[in-house]
Amino acid sequence: MTDRTAGAVGGTGAAAGARPVVMPERVFVLGFPVDVVDLREAACWVLDALEPAGIPRSSSRGSSNGGARLVVTLNPEIVVQGLADPELAAVLRSADLSVADGVGIALAARRAGRPLPGRVPGVDLVTELFREAGSSLRVYFLGARPGVAQRAAAEAARRFGVTVVGHHHGYFDRVTEADDVCAAVRAANADLLLAGLGEGQELFLRRNEHALGAKVLIGVGGTLDVLAGEVKRMPAWTTRLGVEWLFRVTLDRRRWKRVPRLARFLWLVLRQGRPATAQR
Repeated sequence: MTDRTAGAVGGTGAAAGARPVVMPERVFVLGFPVDVVDLREAACWVLDALEPAGIPRSSSRGSSNGGARLVVTLNPEIVVQGLADPELAAVLRSADLSVADGVGIALAARRAGRPLPGRVPGVDLVTELFREAGSSLRVYFLGARPGVAQRAAAEAARRFGVTVVGHHHGYFDRVTEADDVCAAVRAANADLLLAGLGEGQELFLRRNEHALGAKVLIGVGGTLDVLAGEVKRMPAWTTRLGVEWLFRVTLDRRRWKRVPRLARFLWLVLRQGRPATAQR
């Protein structure tokens, strides 16, 4: 991925010399794409995509029908779910940017013959975007339990000065109440929608990309809980050693149900061998 400097969101666009979004190299893990980017490059990509002079949709990896840009924070669980769900698999493969959230994805990419420059955890990507864009970034917070998105939004505004345009909890019926939620997001005129909707969040975002109206959609999992202070991050050394996930699973019995998916992912990666990389 070529080096570039992203302009401020909501700036003067082409007049300020903003350059097109650069498509990074991709590697495939069990058939699902992962972009070869580090945290800084991923954040620059998103900020460039928010620029008025960003890349035309016809050149994007995602749908060419003028929809929003979808950013996927890929982890082993989502991969295993995608292997069992053709619609989810199609959504993951259509992602405009797919980053390695989980250490298992980074290890699998290395085994595939293309080591990644680093992981891009969803919470780190979000805070990097907030830090870079500040008040010029209009953000809608969607997901988690009632009250959590509101607290996450307040904390983001306090710490980074981002412009909060709305928030809504994730405990809504995705069939009968989706239209109302999407209408609220669209009315807020958000640049960035952060969706912490748990399992199936990428499906919801892609199915409703036009109705939501935001420029960039990111499925952020438990990031809202972290921002709101509901969940504490593990010590930095666990992240450096790549064992943060192990500590989380060990300390939180609610996460034990995830172990079979993690084990299946590992087994599939070891069985598959070393697939080829793809350049774009």
